[in-house]
Order: sequence, then structure tokens, then C-alpha cells
Amino acid sequence: MSASTAAAARYEPVIGLEVHVELGTRTKMFCGCPTVFGAEPNTQVCPVCLGLPGSLPVANKAAIEATIRIGLALNCQIASWCRFARKNYFYPDMPKNFQISQYDEPLCTDGWLDIDVDGEVVRVGIERVHLEEDTGKTLHVGGATGRIHGATESLVDYNRAGIPLVEIVTKPVPGTGALAPVVARAYVAQLRELVRSLGVSDVRMEQGSMRCDVNTSLHRPDEPWGTRTETKNVNSLRSVERAVRAEMARQARVLAAGGTVTQETRHFHEDTGDTTSGRSKETATDYRYFPEPDLVPLAPDPQWVQTLRAGLPEPPRTRHRQLQVHWGLSDLDMQAIVNAGAVELIEATVAAGATPDAARKWWLQELSRQANEAGVELTALEVSPVSVAELQRLVDDGKLTDKLARTVLAGVVAGEGTPVEVMAARGLEVVSDEAALGAAVDAAIAANPEVAQRIRDGKVAAAGVLVGAVLRSTGGQADAKAVRELVLARLC
Repeated sequence: MSASTAAAARYEPVIGLEVHVELGTRTKMFCGCPTVFGAEPNTQVCPVCLGLPGSLPVANKAAIEATIRIGLALNCQIASWCRFARKNYFYPDMPKNFQISQYDEPLCTDGWLDIDVDGEVVRVGIERVHLEEDTGKTLHVGGATGRIHGATESLVDYNRAGIPLVEIVTKPVPGTGALAPVVARAYVAQLRELVRSLGVSDVRMEQGSMRCDVNTSLHRPDEPWGTRTETKNVNSLRSVERAVRAEMARQARVLAAGGTVTQETRHFHEDTGDTTSGRSKETATDYRYFPEPDLVPLAPDPQWVQTLRAGLPEPPRTRHRQLQVHWGLSDLDMQAIVNAGAVELIEATVAAGATPDAARKWWLQELSRQANEAGVELTALEVSPVSVAELQRLVDDGKLTDKLARTVLAGVVAGEGTPVEVMAARGLEVVSDEAALGAAVDAAIAANPEVAQRIRDGKVAAAGVLVGAVLRSTGGQADAKAVRELVLARLC
């Protein structure tokens, strides 16, 4: 029994998630600076996003439209009138020393998203979807962890400052018990699919265009909800689940020892799977919100909102059901694909020529294992659906065994080339030449006379010993079926 499952046996978890999505607009939220990812530091800035005196913001219509579309897709109510607010706090990556956000008058409210977990549908309530600007990025150097503790200096890149950022805040999610970590991961996975289907963001967690703050609390049954902690900036589906598990286990230990949980932000550590204390959690009054004086209120035209509603694409869950039928999968198999963030990868692999079963096998087994070992998402691996389909063709054509194919796949992920190139460079193609196999079989028979005699006496199961010997002598490159046929042909 895992520590989080043991915690759920004594306490009731309540989770809540705050997901930040960087919009894929051409320019920033309140100025005309470009938003290209990976540009040289501090080259995509201007007086507005640097907060220089005398500069004035102008709201990005495309960002407002994208936020409304996200809200509609999440079944939210769209405000007929709302406004921006200043959120005041002081940090080096905040050039204005305040963030233009929304407070008590968000653009979208009171929605929901149904997710599939363990064969059941869980409805996650959406408290609000609001629009704000992103902060800059601080890089702490000279230390071992990349955090400020132990660093010798800190560098600030303001390219990200001012990029349109949508925050999607769930209502508290109680009643999930030991499945709370899985529910959290499934929600973020399916939310990512939904946002990607709208075409408003690439939602690449490894690049920071989608980030998650995970709120977790525990309480004893029939008692009020406990004090929550907020684990900040979790940047992968796997880590979302692990962060909830870690906090459930940690808080259970604190409560079991008679202590109290402190309301605070916490940092999740990918290497250990643990969380550590960050800072005490601020309340709304600490931010001294007030209406943004340099921007007019927003009043979306109802007819425009209806036009946006009518133009929404097919919901991902509907497409998932269609793919499930087409691929002949069970509900649990399809859930595993969705929760792994592998729907589009498998769909593209099938389109490239692989069968659904083969595509699912490679992405959910071998490639998921490699992604977990590397601590990254499947989409971050250096392998394309086309390459996976090519690998399967080599297996189907008898040029690779499954074992050899896994070795080739590791080479592809390591950047050594396509499956054909890796197979050729490493000399991994299956030995299919009958003369070469015959010689290896004869050598195995000569080296194992007692086993050979048992086979001659009718005990054909002993052929496995000789097949194994041939596979060892050929470095695993012989076709086991062909070898067995040759052994039996010689001895029976």
C-alpha cells in the first residue's frame, strides 16, 4: 500500500487545481512585442511590458477571444461586464511591481469539465477562468538545484513578461479518496487536450506554456476541511500526480504526529518526488487588488459570444469515444491513453501505418518507461510517430524482433537517426540467412548432445534449450521461430 493510499484510509483528501495557460497570440497581452519562444533574453520587450513611466497598456482582442472560447468549452458563464485589476507584489521578474490580472470580476465563471477516471465520470467544477499577463523568468545560477537557495547570482529575462496568460481555477474537489492523485492528473491531461483542440495554445508543459499549481488538504471524516498547501509550478502530468501523492503522505504524517498543517506554498522536486516549504501563502488582502485605472472595462457583445460558441470544435471526449470505437479499445484502455497524454501521438502513428494495438504498445509501454526514467512527458521524447510506425514495420517484416526493436528505439530516442539507420549502424537486423542459422543450430546441437538426444526421443519441449543457445550465440539477432523449426527438422 502506497503512503498516499494509506493516508486516504485515515483522512479525506480535497484537491484543487490552478492551471496557467500561455496563449499562442502573435503579440503580448498589452503591447505589440512578439511572443516567440526561445528568443535571446530581453530582446522581445518594450516600455509597456517593462513598466517604464508614461507607457500605457492596450488589451489584446485575440487574447480576450481565446479566453472566452476556453470558458465556453468549459461550460462557463461569460461575464457581460468585467474589468482588469492590479495585483501588487514585489519580485524581480515583475518589472512593474504589479501584475495586471482579474480579481472579483473574472471573464468566465461557474463551469465544469467531466473527466474519465477508473471507469467512472468525475465532474470537476470550474470556479473561474480569468485573463492576466505572465511574469518574466528568473534564472538562478551557481547552485546545484536551480533554485535561489545556494545560487551565486540570478538573471532575469523579461521576454515572457506580458505574454497573455489564462488561469483556470477549479472548485474544491472532495470525495475522490485514494484516487485523488489520479483525478488530478486526469483533469490536467483532459484540460490540455481541450485547450489544444481550440488552437489557442500549444500547451507544452515542458516549455512552461502550461503550468499547474496543486492545492491539497486532508481532514478526518465528518470534520471540516483541513488547511491546504499549494505546490507551485508543477510542469508535467506525471509530476501533478506525484505532487498530490507526496502532499497526502506528508500531511498525514504531520496530522498523525499531532501537528498542524501550515498554509503555505511548496516546491515539488522531480528527483526525489518530495515537496519542500516555500513561503507562507498570501491572501487576497496581501495583494492589495484594485481596478486597473489604465484599462477600460470589458463588455463582450452577447452576439459575438454566441458566434464564438457556435464555432467551437468537437469536444475531445467525443473524439476520444469515436477513436475508442474505431480502435476497438476498452474504456480503461482509452482512459490510459488519454491520461498519458498520448491520444494525438497514437493517432499520428496509426495514420503513419501502424495498427492501433502496435501504436498503443510502443507509446504506453516502452516509450512511457523511457519518459518516466527521464522525468519528462511523452511529447518531449526525441521520437516521432512516423519513426514508431517505421519501427513496427521492421518488426512486421521480420527484420527486427521485439527485443531488438526496443534497442533500436532507444537509439532513435538518443538521436542516432531513424529506425532503419540505427538498425544498420548497430548491426541489429535479424539473422535470416538459412545457411548462417543452420551453422549456429549445428553448433548448438554439437555443444548440447544430451539435450539433442532428448529431442530425438520425442521430448520436443527441450528444443527451447537449443533455441536459447542459438539466440545467445547470435546476440539475440536470430529469429526464434525459424531456429526452432531448424532444430526440429534436424532432430525429429
